[in-house]
This record gives sequence, C-alpha cells and structure tokens, in this order.
Amino acid sequence: MWGPFTPGLRLCRLLYTEAVRPLLAEAYPELRYAAARLGQGSEVLGFDTERSVDHDWGPRLTLFLAPDDLDRYGGRITSLLAERLPKRVGGWPTHFVPVAGRSRVPAETDGPVAHLVQLTELGVWCDGQLGFDPRQGVRTFDWLATPTQLLAEVTGGAVFFDGPGELTALRERLRWYPDDVWRYLLACQWARIDQEEPFVGRAAEAGSEVGSRVLAARLVRDVMRLCLLLGRRYPPYGKWLGSAFAALPEASAVAAALDGALTGDAVARQAALCTAYEAAGAWQNRLGLAEPVEATRRLFHDRPYPVIGANRFAAALLAGITDPEVAALPVLGGIDQFVDNTPVLCQPELTRALTAAAWQRDR
Repeated sequence: MWGPFTPGLRLCRLLYTEAVRPLLAEAYPELRYAAARLGQGSEVLGFDTERSVDHDWGPRLTLFLAPDDLDRYGGRITSLLAERLPKRVGGWPTHFVPVAGRSRVPAETDGPVAHLVQLTELGVWCDGQLGFDPRQGVRTFDWLATPTQLLAEVTGGAVFFDGPGELTALRERLRWYPDDVWRYLLACQWARIDQEEPFVGRAAEAGSEVGSRVLAARLVRDVMRLCLLLGRRYPPYGKWLGSAFAALPEASAVAAALDGALTGDAVARQAALCTAYEAAGAWQNRLGLAEPVEATRRLFHDRPYPVIGANRFAAALLAGITDPEVAALPVLGGIDQFVDNTPVLCQPELTRALTAAAWQRDR
C-alpha cells in the first residue's frame, strides 16, 4: 500500500481541488464543466476499505463537458493532465497501470501520467450508465427497467463542481422514485416474500434442513431489500447489500430478527422471520403509503407454519396507486425483482429489453 488508507471519495476530491481544477483554470478559464466521482466503484457507495485498493481504485474522476467542448478540448485536456498532473495526490499515485485484464492499480512513473480522469458528455454517460437520458424525462418504464445498483451509482458518490448545473439537477431528479412507483415496488417486494414465507417450515417438516436454511436465507435477503426500499435507499447488488442494510438506523429491530433467522432450528427460523416481517410491516404503516395493515403473524391457512400474510401488505399498496399506468402493471416489479444475475444487471440494454419482454408477455 502506498500510504495510510484514505476513503476513495476523499482522494478523488483532492485530485480535483488540488490538481485538476487549477490546471483547467489556467489553461481553459472559459471552459464550463462538471467534475464528479460517480458510477462503478465501492468508494461511490462509501463501502471501500483497504481491500479495495487492489483494482480500479484511487484518485480518479469524471469531467462532463458539453458535446462541442468535448470535441474541441477533450484531447487537449487529456494530454494536459497526462503531462502536468502531480505524480501523487494525498500520498497516492495518479498514474495507473493495467493488471489482471481490465483492472488498473496505482503505480509510480517517471513519464506522463496514465490518469483515470474520464472526459465525456452527460448524455453519452447516462446512456451507458442507465440506458436513457433523464434530462429528457424519466418514464415509469425507465424507473423499473433500471437496476437499483445503477441508480445508486448515479445518485451516490460526489459532485465536486457543476458549472452548468445539469448534473446536479439530473441527480436530484433520480434521487428517489415517484410515490406510486415506490408503492408498486414495495408491493412487489412483499409479493416475493409471500411466494415463499411458509416454505421454511414445510421444507424442514419434509426432512430437508438444508432446503429450509436456503429458503430462510432467501427470505432474509428479500426482507433486507424491502427495508432499503422502505428507507428510501436504492438496494445495491449482493456484495454491498448487507453493508447498506446495516446503515439503516430504522432497521435495527429487523436486523436483530434476521440474525435469528439464519441460526437455530426451523421453528426458531420461522419465528424470527415473522418478527422481522412484523417490524417491516409496522414501518410501512408508519410511512402512510397505504391503508394500515395489521402487522401480526398468523398460521398459513390450516398448516402449522406462522407467516405474516405478506400478500396483505402488497394488496394495500397496490390499492393506493392512483397512476393508471402503474396500476395496470403486472406484479413483477423492477428488473432486479425478477432477474437475479449480476452481469445482466450491469448492462442497461439487456435490462431494458428484458423488462419490455416481461411487460409484453403479461399483457
């Protein structure tokens, strides 16, 4: 390691304020641009640690220019930074070398700096990151076809400077779902729980302890994502789901119950899950997004498996939707509620095609 670990966003800010901004002010004082650290990377979500420095981590940022300015200045700015950036910022090299395929790591250099300052135009960047340009409006389809991880990568991170103001306005537009889309996504998350909540006990009763544990873990994941939606936080993909959930101050009671759901016998697991459901249901009632639902456990019909009856919460949310377009949607949810493959969810063109296909098939 080059020096004491420093959170990546702090290094990126130093890169801009101490190096990039002075160079641009000197060479191109007339240039209007935005500077930010957004997109992929654990530091964008605030989850980077010393382990993160082994790939694509360090002083880096994106400069957003108008299309004409990108054509006019882009190459010259890239060369200027390569020649005149300091070799280190905050004790960490600004020069990067490739390792293990596409990954890059900080390294020393005596020559020009192979920096990670990306120059782009906002519309092009949005098309690659999201599959659409929010400046033209955000349709219901756009909200639901965009994985929550990608929305988190746009609204997280930091904007260090925004001369035109477009990037700041775009991030604010994507800060959270419209209320009816939010209701719909919560309803679909409860519907996922409803599909499997009695099976933890049933699998164990049938002699499959492993099956019961797997089902419990799946339901724990679904409850964690439900709580992030209740807390107005875009759920990240699997690696950071637990970290994001743990950061929710409102979820402490749910978290304690979920710990119990991952240990003990089947009876204890089912009971702990019900405790988590009850806490999540009470949380939803406090939000006032739908008519209150009694957040208490009950038996699954005439079988001896305690459940919350998650479909009741889904139904209340769906009944509260007033937008006709959202109300007419199949109860499938956003793309990451019915597709669970990380490489697919990182490709907006695929998630949009899959969402369109799912909607068409259901109609």
